[in-house]
Amino acid sequence: MSKFLIVGLGNIGDEYMDTRHNIGFAVLDKIAELHQLKFTTDRLASIAQYKLKGKTIVLIKPSTYMNLSGKALNYWLQSEKIAVENLLVITDDLALPFGTLRLRGKGSDGGHNGLKSIQETLTTTNYARLRFGVGSDFSKGKQIDYVLGKWNSEEKTALQPRIQLAVELVQSFVSIGLQFTMTNFNNK
Repeated sequence: MSKFLIVGLGNIGDEYMDTRHNIGFAVLDKIAELHQLKFTTDRLASIAQYKLKGKTIVLIKPSTYMNLSGKALNYWLQSEKIAVENLLVITDDLALPFGTLRLRGKGSDGGHNGLKSIQETLTTTNYARLRFGVGSDFSKGKQIDYVLGKWNSEEKTALQPRIQLAVELVQSFVSIGLQFTMTNFNNK
Protein backbone atom coordinates (compact mmCIF):
# COMPACT_ATOMS: atom_id res chain seq x y z
CA MET A 1 0.00 0.00 0.00
CA SER A 2 1.37 3.41 -0.86
CA LYS A 3 1.22 6.64 1.11
CA PHE A 4 0.94 10.19 -0.14
CA LEU A 5 1.73 13.47 1.59
CA ILE A 6 -0.40 16.42 0.49
CA VAL A 7 0.89 19.71 1.89
CA GLY A 8 -1.26 22.83 1.78
CA LEU A 9 0.82 25.97 2.27
CA GLY A 10 -0.43 28.85 4.36
CA ASN A 11 0.05 30.73 7.60
CA ILE A 12 -1.58 29.86 10.90
CA GLY A 13 -3.66 32.38 12.83
CA ASP A 14 -7.02 34.09 12.39
CA GLU A 15 -5.47 37.11 10.69
CA TYR A 16 -4.40 34.90 7.77
CA MET A 17 -7.65 32.97 7.39
CA ASP A 18 -9.31 33.48 3.97
CA THR A 19 -6.26 35.20 2.50
CA ARG A 20 -4.84 34.50 -0.94
CA HIS A 21 -1.62 33.16 0.61
CA ASN A 22 -3.64 30.47 2.45
CA ILE A 23 -5.21 28.81 -0.59
CA GLY A 24 -3.27 25.61 0.19
CA PHE A 25 -4.99 25.43 3.59
CA ALA A 26 -8.37 26.10 1.92
CA VAL A 27 -7.96 23.17 -0.49
CA LEU A 28 -7.04 20.82 2.37
CA ASP A 29 -9.97 22.10 4.44
CA LYS A 30 -12.29 21.25 1.53
CA ILE A 31 -10.84 17.71 1.30
CA ALA A 32 -11.33 17.32 5.06
CA GLU A 33 -14.92 18.55 4.79
CA LEU A 34 -15.73 16.14 1.94
CA HIS A 35 -14.26 13.16 3.83
CA GLN A 36 -15.52 14.29 7.27
CA LEU A 37 -12.00 14.55 8.66
CA LYS A 38 -10.80 16.56 11.62
CA PHE A 39 -7.32 18.09 11.66
CA THR A 40 -5.38 17.50 14.85
CA THR A 41 -2.44 19.56 16.00
CA ASP A 42 0.75 17.57 15.93
CA ARG A 43 4.44 18.23 15.46
CA LEU A 44 4.98 21.27 13.19
CA ALA A 45 1.55 20.90 11.52
CA SER A 46 -2.14 20.20 11.67
CA ILE A 47 -2.66 16.72 10.26
CA ALA A 48 -5.48 14.53 8.99
CA GLN A 49 -5.48 11.34 6.99
CA TYR A 50 -7.82 9.11 5.04
CA LYS A 51 -7.77 6.27 2.56
CA LEU A 52 -8.61 6.48 -1.14
CA LYS A 53 -8.63 3.33 -3.27
CA GLY A 54 -6.34 1.51 -0.86
CA LYS A 55 -3.88 4.41 -0.59
CA THR A 56 -3.22 6.40 2.56
CA ILE A 57 -3.34 10.15 2.12
CA VAL A 58 -1.74 12.29 4.81
CA LEU A 59 -2.79 15.94 4.73
CA ILE A 60 -0.70 18.55 6.53
CA LYS A 61 -1.08 22.27 7.08
CA PRO A 62 2.32 23.42 8.41
CA SER A 63 2.19 25.47 11.61
CA THR A 64 5.70 26.83 10.95
CA TYR A 65 4.52 29.83 8.92
CA MET A 66 5.25 30.03 5.22
CA ASN A 67 8.99 30.76 5.43
CA LEU A 68 9.71 27.48 7.28
CA SER A 69 7.28 25.19 5.42
CA GLY A 70 10.13 22.89 4.41
CA LYS A 71 10.81 21.98 8.04
CA ALA A 72 7.26 20.64 8.59
CA LEU A 73 7.11 18.98 5.18
CA ASN A 74 10.42 17.18 5.71
CA TYR A 75 9.47 16.03 9.21
CA TRP A 76 6.25 14.42 7.96
CA LEU A 77 7.89 12.90 4.86
CA GLN A 78 10.43 11.20 7.16
CA SER A 79 8.00 10.34 9.94
CA GLU A 80 5.45 8.74 7.58
CA LYS A 81 8.17 7.22 5.34
CA ILE A 82 6.72 8.78 2.20
CA ALA A 83 8.73 9.00 -1.02
CA VAL A 84 9.20 12.44 -2.59
CA GLU A 85 7.43 11.07 -5.70
CA ASN A 86 4.28 10.80 -3.55
CA LEU A 87 4.47 14.40 -2.35
CA LEU A 88 2.18 17.16 -3.61
CA VAL A 89 2.51 20.77 -2.42
CA ILE A 90 -0.41 23.19 -2.93
CA THR A 91 0.51 26.86 -3.08
CA ASP A 92 -0.70 30.26 -4.22
CA ASP A 93 0.83 31.77 -7.35
CA LEU A 94 0.84 35.44 -8.36
CA ALA A 95 2.06 34.67 -11.88
CA LEU A 96 -1.14 32.79 -12.77
CA PRO A 97 -4.53 34.39 -13.38
CA PHE A 98 -7.07 33.97 -10.60
CA GLY A 99 -8.38 30.41 -10.36
CA THR A 100 -5.88 28.89 -12.80
CA LEU A 101 -4.57 25.50 -11.68
CA ARG A 102 -1.14 24.37 -12.85
CA LEU A 103 0.34 21.05 -11.81
CA ARG A 104 4.06 20.49 -12.34
CA GLY A 105 6.49 17.73 -11.36
CA LYS A 106 9.36 20.14 -10.78
CA GLY A 107 10.26 23.80 -11.09
CA SER A 108 11.71 26.85 -9.43
CA ASP A 109 10.36 28.49 -6.30
CA GLY A 110 9.26 31.47 -8.43
CA GLY A 111 10.07 33.81 -5.53
CA HIS A 112 7.59 32.03 -3.24
CA ASN A 113 9.02 31.78 0.28
CA GLY A 114 7.22 28.53 1.10
CA LEU A 115 8.56 26.81 -2.02
CA LYS A 116 11.99 28.30 -1.35
CA SER A 117 12.01 26.74 2.13
CA ILE A 118 10.92 23.36 0.72
CA GLN A 119 13.57 23.48 -1.99
CA GLU A 120 16.29 24.30 0.56
CA THR A 121 15.16 21.52 2.89
CA LEU A 122 14.74 18.81 0.25
CA THR A 123 17.76 20.06 -1.75
CA THR A 124 15.80 19.46 -4.94
CA THR A 125 13.19 21.13 -7.11
CA ASN A 126 11.90 17.73 -8.27
CA TYR A 127 8.63 17.41 -6.38
CA ALA A 128 5.05 17.89 -7.53
CA ARG A 129 3.39 21.20 -6.85
CA LEU A 130 -0.07 22.49 -7.60
CA ARG A 131 0.10 26.20 -8.23
CA PHE A 132 -3.25 27.91 -7.65
CA GLY A 133 -3.45 31.26 -9.43
CA VAL A 134 -4.42 34.20 -7.22
CA GLY A 135 -3.87 36.86 -9.89
CA SER A 136 -1.72 39.94 -9.64
CA ASP A 137 -4.13 42.83 -9.25
CA PHE A 138 -1.90 45.00 -7.10
CA SER A 139 0.17 48.13 -7.56
CA LYS A 140 3.96 48.18 -7.51
CA GLY A 141 5.36 47.41 -4.07
CA LYS A 142 2.04 46.05 -2.75
CA GLN A 143 2.65 42.33 -3.42
CA ILE A 144 2.80 41.36 0.27
CA ASP A 145 -0.40 43.27 1.07
CA TYR A 146 -2.09 41.54 -1.86
CA VAL A 147 -1.17 37.95 -0.99
CA LEU A 148 -1.93 38.52 2.69
CA GLY A 149 -5.19 40.26 1.75
CA LYS A 150 -8.64 38.70 1.92
CA TRP A 151 -10.50 37.59 -1.20
CA ASN A 152 -12.84 40.25 -2.60
CA SER A 153 -16.54 39.42 -3.01
CA GLU A 154 -16.23 38.64 -6.73
CA GLU A 155 -13.31 36.27 -6.07
CA LYS A 156 -15.14 34.58 -3.18
CA THR A 157 -18.02 33.70 -5.50
CA ALA A 158 -15.72 32.23 -8.15
CA LEU A 159 -13.38 30.54 -5.66
CA GLN A 160 -15.41 27.51 -4.51
CA PRO A 161 -15.68 25.79 -7.92
CA ARG A 162 -11.92 26.27 -8.42
CA ILE A 163 -11.18 24.81 -4.97
CA GLN A 164 -13.44 21.85 -5.83
CA LEU A 165 -11.46 21.34 -9.05
CA ALA A 166 -8.22 21.43 -7.03
CA VAL A 167 -9.64 18.72 -4.74
CA GLU A 168 -10.42 16.56 -7.79
CA LEU A 169 -6.88 17.17 -9.06
CA VAL A 170 -5.40 16.00 -5.74
CA GLN A 171 -7.47 12.82 -5.85
CA SER A 172 -6.43 12.24 -9.46
CA PHE A 173 -2.75 12.71 -8.53
CA VAL A 174 -3.11 9.98 -5.89
CA SER A 175 -5.17 7.68 -8.13
CA ILE A 176 -3.55 7.92 -11.57
CA GLY A 177 -0.29 9.80 -11.05
CA LEU A 178 1.36 13.04 -12.05
CA GLN A 179 1.53 12.76 -15.86
CA PHE A 180 -2.09 11.76 -16.48
CA THR A 181 -3.32 14.31 -13.94
CA MET A 182 -1.33 17.09 -15.66
CA THR A 183 -2.86 16.10 -18.99
CA ASN A 184 -6.38 15.98 -17.54
CA PHE A 185 -6.33 19.12 -15.39
CA ASN A 186 -3.79 21.72 -16.55
CA ASN A 187 -5.46 24.63 -18.33
CA LYS A 188 -8.94 23.66 -17.17
